[in-house]
Amino acid sequence: MRKPVRLEDVTAGSLAERDLKSAGYDLLVVGHEYPSRPSWVRTWRELDCDVATFQHSPTFQHAPTAFDGERSRLYCYSPEMVQRYASHTPTVELAVHLGLDEEEPPAVKGRDLVWLGRIDEEKAPHLAVRAAQILGRRIRIVGPVFDKDYVRRYETTFAADHVEWVGELGGAAKTAAIAEGSVFVYTYARTYVEAGAAVFGESLRAGTPFAALTWRDGTCAQAALCDRTGATVITDPAADDESAAHALAEAIERASVLDPSDVQDTGLARFDPASHFTALAAR
Repeated sequence: MRKPVRLEDVTAGSLAERDLKSAGYDLLVVGHEYPSRPSWVRTWRELDCDVATFQHSPTFQHAPTAFDGERSRLYCYSPEMVQRYASHTPTVELAVHLGLDEEEPPAVKGRDLVWLGRIDEEKAPHLAVRAAQILGRRIRIVGPVFDKDYVRRYETTFAADHVEWVGELGGAAKTAAIAEGSVFVYTYARTYVEAGAAVFGESLRAGTPFAALTWRDGTCAQAALCDRTGATVITDPAADDESAAHALAEAIERASVLDPSDVQDTGLARFDPASHFTALAAR
């Protein structure tokens, strides 16, 4: 049943509040900002149910009393994120960005490298492009341009013959772009903190192994991946881009030999929506 109502708009003693209370909810799964909104919290307390939320921002500041670790619970993707939100007693849990019965086609051996995300300085796709060039591999860049100045600064890199610009994709076309890749190449800027990208689960469930460039330990890449699903390299942030690209190229080579079927089986087990919801629902 769908009830299109916003808890922060419900007034005390109203018919809408009585209707919500009579439904007898056990659990609300909400966006991370809601437990810090006083008007939303007022209605939630009237419902006498649990609330669970996943931290999808590395910078959002919660109210000090937003989470008690029992009735109101915060979940974080990586040890890095748990540390950032330690005052709210978060639990480590991989996010699953799909629903029940969303089956993937059988894994196949892909051809070109693929990079997917928003195209800006924080995501640093120029490092993926250079790593592909070092290996003599073609790479497809999938996603919307968020920062035109960034693209202009690396115009020569992005205009190279081995680069194919695909643009933004969604739905089945996005899944196909990932599944057709031989390796998913993951990059981000040195100071950027990834809260929990959907691409880890999307790629592994499609059977596409990961090659991830990171700048420190405890990141989302380390949380999501293992030796059966990809290769992660930790590079000194003081290293220049060329050194980082060479390190990433080595990770791509290691990931290239992984078996797509094995990657997919592991990904389906690790990023299972029923298991994910069970974890969110458990005190």
